[in-house]
Amino acid sequence: MADLNHVVLIGRLTRDAELKYTSGGQPVCKFSLAVNRRKKNGDQWVDEVSYFDIVLWGRQGESLNQYLVKGKMVGIEGELRQDRWEQDGQNRSKVEIVANNLQLLGGAPGGGNSPSGTGSGAYQERRPENSPERSPRETPAGDDGFTDDIPF
Repeated sequence: MADLNHVVLIGRLTRDAELKYTSGGQPVCKFSLAVNRRKKNGDQWVDEVSYFDIVLWGRQGESLNQYLVKGKMVGIEGELRQDRWEQDGQNRSKVEIVANNLQLLGGAPGGGNSPSGTGSGAYQERRPENSPERSPRETPAGDDGFTDDIPF
């Protein structure tokens, strides 16, 4: 049987992503992801949080870096990688998740959502001009919220 190393996570960024470049010019985007798990403790349900370090290489990391801000929900598909080194005579290691695929999901808490869900465009909350959050004085006169070019 072959070995398997596959990780799928959905969580929120704990900090803004950092974009750096290797000496060879390869983009590398790093961030941390918090993933909540609900479990029962006696009669109470409690949230248990796990934190994971994520690495996103190449053009995907370079282009998505601007959207990877603290609180943003993302889906990650990737694999575990163990980095090993020696520091002050001690062997050290760290496990990171190298993302092969990243999907932007929902908005940051209190923020807006992706207009198309594809990860492109500005992340602003958009409301129709006649939405309840606007006062009648702010709605343009004669605007009923419909355009004249209805295709039927």
